[in-house]
Amino acid sequence: MRRCLVVANKHALLSASSSHRWIACPPSAMLCAKEKDVFSEYAKQGTDAHSLCEHKLKCLLGMETCDPTETLDFFDQEMADSADAYAQFVMKQVEAGKETCKDTLVLVEQKLDFSRWVPDGFGTGDCVIVADDTLRVIDFKYGVGVLVDAENNPQMMCYALGALQMFEGIYDISSIAMTIFQPRRDNVSTFVLSKEELLKWAEEVLSPAAKLATKGEGEFHAGSHCQFCKVKAICRKRAEYNLELARYDFAVPASLTDEEIEIILSKAEALTSWATDIKEYALQQALSGKAWNGYKLVEGRANRKYINESAVAEKVKSAGFDPYDHKVLGITAMTKLLGKTKFEELLGGLIEKPQGKPTLVPMSDKRPAMHTAVNDFKEEN
Repeated sequence: MRRCLVVANKHALLSASSSHRWIACPPSAMLCAKEKDVFSEYAKQGTDAHSLCEHKLKCLLGMETCDPTETLDFFDQEMADSADAYAQFVMKQVEAGKETCKDTLVLVEQKLDFSRWVPDGFGTGDCVIVADDTLRVIDFKYGVGVLVDAENNPQMMCYALGALQMFEGIYDISSIAMTIFQPRRDNVSTFVLSKEELLKWAEEVLSPAAKLATKGEGEFHAGSHCQFCKVKAICRKRAEYNLELARYDFAVPASLTDEEIEIILSKAEALTSWATDIKEYALQQALSGKAWNGYKLVEGRANRKYINESAVAEKVKSAGFDPYDHKVLGITAMTKLLGKTKFEELLGGLIEKPQGKPTLVPMSDKRPAMHTAVNDFKEEN
């Protein structure tokens, strides 16, 4: 499968894509290595999208390529639009590189070796643009569930190190621009580091964490990096992290101090996610035959459904009734039908976005803060 890091037919212990986890929690690498890889439909969809992106970009660069469209299981107009947008974005970055370096080099799906800092460390960069002054590393993300930020992104920094290793002696590189291109979230995130800053991070953060992780040593640490950990459901450190909330004894909010409420807010989302993971783990174990004290497997609620919708429609029509519910497609479905470009062309002036429901989020969230009536009153006075 594309983009899986393989060493001697096995997945690399310390991959760039999981670096955010094993840097924060070094011993988790060994535990995850013992678990089977499970590729979701979302991962397979992402693989198809990357294949199409590679083809589209190579076409614009005049490179030899084969159109993979007919072999893609998840191809649709949205994927085509996303790949086009990615290829066009990359070409703009190529032109920016040529403004300062006539010998700008563009590498597509380039293997990048950062084993100087991470044992057997290598990965595949979607696009690397090499030029004097600025080295550009671009990564395409097709996912829509998680917004990916380039700032201090360990995966991108590992790729940047690999690219720097290849071309540092050939080009006069002073800085590295790392960009996440995530079209289905309208997210283009760029993080720029000087060469010295990147190498300092590699020596002081990446390399020490990799040495610990390779030996299965270091401290367990729970946090947002647990999201894609294979052993997150049974991890004791994660349990301790979330069970800290129990010391508040689920008191009535009005009896808690502001500081206590702020602590609970900072952990509430992680606590909910952890509880969901525990329930899913227990269910899968029960399906495999494990008996949990006080619990049993039952058949969940199921809704009735038609065996054959076409036959149902014909039966109802022959009886003189209209079996269809006629309504305009929703915006997401309409965008997939028309494609993003055609959608904007035809319907751009007919779309409005009402104000979203107020949500309390950490200050690190990049969305602008809302103005409340109370705050406006205070400003006026």
